[in-house]
Amino acid sequence: MTKKKIKNIILDNIKTLIGALLIAILIRSLIIQPFYIPSSSMEPTLLVGDRIFVSKYSYGYSKHSFPFSPNFSNNRFLFKKPDQGDLIVFKTPADNRTDYIKRLIGKPGDEIQFINGNLFINDLKVIREEIKISKPIRCGNFILETTTFIETLPNGVKYLAAYNKQGTLKNTKKYVVPKDHLFLMGDNRDCSKDSRFLNDVGYVNNLNIVGKAKIIFFSNDTKSGSLLKFWNLQNSFRLERTFQKLR
Repeated sequence: MTKKKIKNIILDNIKTLIGALLIAILIRSLIIQPFYIPSSSMEPTLLVGDRIFVSKYSYGYSKHSFPFSPNFSNNRFLFKKPDQGDLIVFKTPADNRTDYIKRLIGKPGDEIQFINGNLFINDLKVIREEIKISKPIRCGNFILETTTFIETLPNGVKYLAAYNKQGTLKNTKKYVVPKDHLFLMGDNRDCSKDSRFLNDVGYVNNLNIVGKAKIIFFSNDTKSGSLLKFWNLQNSFRLERTFQKLR
């Protein structure tokens, strides 16, 4: 084989690899992206070890739709307003790099407040119904003593929210959501750094939205075993959560 043929083969392989990489980046940026859940802040909806697909087109696109958030524009293109109750992945305003996932509670102009442990939106108490769940609620390495409710937002969206039986955040100031911003909270109310903490997360600009969580495609209980210990998957793999639609 001549040097010219070898060179052409190498160049063809490089072109193929570059093409595949560009296609992967486009799919990840414009259509769908996988994410790993590393914290307990969204329990019982999302568990540590869940792997989810996030739709990138649901709310349009910004610089945060692309790898490394290239600073090409401070606008959002093809923007579609999110709905109350959506599970949204976003870049935290504190550093514009870290990915968080929380539930949308307040839209621009909404007033959010906790009074005696109850959630109020625009001075109306969010309806909630206490239920019993079989799985424990965690916060990191700790198991919490919680009360779990089905909460119903003003638009009818229902979801599970867990509150500590002792030491829960009962009263807050009234949060008024600014224009072009969102107020988001974790479902594990007392184990979530979210919009209630204005110096850490606060109100999230529409520009910081990454996408909408759609489905769990794989789940492994990291407390029972690592994915690297594939021989132990029978004990750690959560089959019942696979392909579970998120809401």
